[in-house]
Amino acid sequence: MKKIHVQIEIINEMINHSIEENPNECCGLIGINSNQAQNVFKMSNIDKSPYRYRMDPKELLDTLTEIESDGGKLYAIYHSHTHSEAYPSATDVRIATWPDGTSVWPNVYYFLVTLQDLNKPYARAFEINDGEILEVEIVNS
Repeated sequence: MKKIHVQIEIINEMINHSIEENPNECCGLIGINSNQAQNVFKMSNIDKSPYRYRMDPKELLDTLTEIESDGGKLYAIYHSHTHSEAYPSATDVRIATWPDGTSVWPNVYYFLVTLQDLNKPYARAFEINDGEILEVEIVNS
């Protein structure tokens, strides 16, 4: 299984954001700069739903511009599942894939936080490439 290094503070920020937005799904981005430092960017779920998320397009564009202005790049997209496991749903795969089957965000990871058991929230990471799901191991750094 492929491994990726993620700072424990990043995992904790995603989990805390998920808990803050519960019962609705949360969503956000993780940017990485030229020094390999990772940053969480909390995004608004304009659907305000416990079953799906949709980022505000203007907020998304502004955040991507901010990430790239420092020479950084988008590293990951994250969201929470409030009532199911931390695994990409069919909807998640559809959102990550263009109608022709190619990836919307190639070389970007997808993190999912589950709140299925509020006493034990956790995150998992995946690649979704051309409609295929591949789990990657998170190594805390």
